[in-house]
Amino acid sequence: MARILVVDDDPGIRSLLTDVLELEGYEVSVAVDGLAAVQAVETVDPDFVILDVMMPGLDGFAVLAAIRALGGEPVPVLMLTAAAEPGTNSRAWADGVDYYLAKPFTADAVLDLLDGALSREVRVTDL
Repeated sequence: MARILVVDDDPGIRSLLTDVLELEGYEVSVAVDGLAAVQAVETVDPDFVILDVMMPGLDGFAVLAAIRALGGEPVPVLMLTAAAEPGTNSRAWADGVDYYLAKPFTADAVLDLLDGALSREVRVTDL
């Protein structure tokens, strides 16, 4: 099953997403801040990243830029934010995010996006 990286400084959200995703059979890794996220992307090689915007240190936009700067096939990124500012949404799309959800979100909304995104991918090892 796919490897998912969950990046959020809120332990409640990390726990919720980890529990829901693992119940669905996904392999989940977590990062508690932006710096840990950049390191995890390089070591875990996730198939999908769920990324909070507002975090200490590197924010979600800096992490997204680091992810997009990596070579190879771009990993899909779902950005989560509690910021209701219109500029946050616009900036996320301009910076290359694939999916965007405002907090509060439902676990079903995350699963629907994740399942849809990953079902479109056909890996050579799956053929």
